[in-house]
Amino acid sequence: MAPLRFDAIEEGLVFATPGITVTEGHILGFAGLTGDFYDIHMDDEYARGLGYPGRVAHGLLGLALCDGLKNRAETRFAAIVSLGWRWKFTGPILVGDRIAAEVRVASKRPTRKPDRGIVTLAFLLRNQRGETVQEGENDLMVWR
Repeated sequence: MAPLRFDAIEEGLVFATPGITVTEGHILGFAGLTGDFYDIHMDDEYARGLGYPGRVAHGLLGLALCDGLKNRAETRFAAIVSLGWRWKFTGPILVGDRIAAEVRVASKRPTRKPDRGIVTLAFLLRNQRGETVQEGENDLMVWR
C-alpha cells in the first residue's frame, strides 16, 4: 500500500502496529547509546526493591520502539518530518513484554505551504496483557 498523503488521511482513522518483544539486548543497547545506566534499568534487585518484578525498560526506549512500530505498520504516511511529541509513561515495560500500538488520526490541518499538511497521531502503547504502558501524541508533517 502506498504511503497516505495528507488529502487521503481521514480524521478518526485507527490502525494497529505490529508488535515487538522487548529484550535485555534492547535495554542494554539503549543504555549504551544514551549513557542512561540508571539502576532501575540495569539492576533486577534494585527494581524489585521498588516493587517491580525486574528491570524496567527506559521510557524513551518505549517511545522509540513505538515510533518504529508505526513505521512498520501496513498503514503508512507520506511523512516529511516529525514535529514533536507529547508523551506519558503510564506503566512499566519489562524484559519479555511484547508491545504494540494502536494509532488514531486525532486531527489534521493544512500548512501555509500548499504541498504539505500536519497530522496529529494519538498512540496507545500496550503490552501483551492489554495494559497501556505509554500514550501520547505526535505531530507529523506529511506531503499533500
